[in-house]
Amino acid sequence: MAIPAENATGEQDSFRIGNREFRSRLLVGTGKYKDFDETNAAITASRAEIVTVAIRRTNIGQDPGEPNLLDYLSPDRFTILPNTAGCFTAKDAVRTCRLARELLDGHTLVKLEVLGDEKTLFPDITATLEATETLVKDGFEVMVYTNDDPIIARRLEDMGCVSVMPLAAPIGSGLGIRNPYNILTIVENASVPILVDAGVGTASDAAIAMELGCDGVLMNTAIAGARDPVLMASAMRKAVEAGREAFLAGRIPRKRFASASSPLDGTFF
Repeated sequence: MAIPAENATGEQDSFRIGNREFRSRLLVGTGKYKDFDETNAAITASRAEIVTVAIRRTNIGQDPGEPNLLDYLSPDRFTILPNTAGCFTAKDAVRTCRLARELLDGHTLVKLEVLGDEKTLFPDITATLEATETLVKDGFEVMVYTNDDPIIARRLEDMGCVSVMPLAAPIGSGLGIRNPYNILTIVENASVPILVDAGVGTASDAAIAMELGCDGVLMNTAIAGARDPVLMASAMRKAVEAGREAFLAGRIPRKRFASASSPLDGTFF
């Protein structure tokens, strides 16, 4: 289990998604590792509590003859977050979420993504809105992947999503946060957790997301695609924690000219 995160006063720094409370603000994916042993080692190093699984690509019981991810990442240890990666229509996304609910004994927390283009993997917002409406009515707790449009983010929240997850850059690109001002606007106007999803490449990207006030960061490729995934998972954990503490501490304002750490006024000689 994740080690409790504490702020400078020693108090627990947790956040809620739906009716669940979490202490780790780093959420991780399970794809692209060389095997399930490496998956387990990296996710253990990340100390994540929420682990997202692509239902269309990963066996969690659909094929009894294949290795089962849940034998390596137990639902007793992690909150499994089924996702609809690879879905390009609202219908397919809804069907995938319902399959996940059956496989996970009524589990209703899901990550919705409906893609609009195979090259960029940008979300199809029209289809995302359609799928969101259906899933919320069907009793799902929807964490939704979207673009960095503050208007759409607010609409998805109003529709009942328990978390809104704007991209920082295209999925798997490692480009970092391309439009921090849009992310900041989304954060400032949200009443549900905002998690940066997609585009993180290294630890500094994760720290920036947290410094903007995001409630957490979800990543997969940045860890699984690193030369040393286990070491990168550890780095990402520390970056998320540092960025969160920096946000809580409050950075100094940017100034054009110097401001001496030891002012000249009041010197003894």
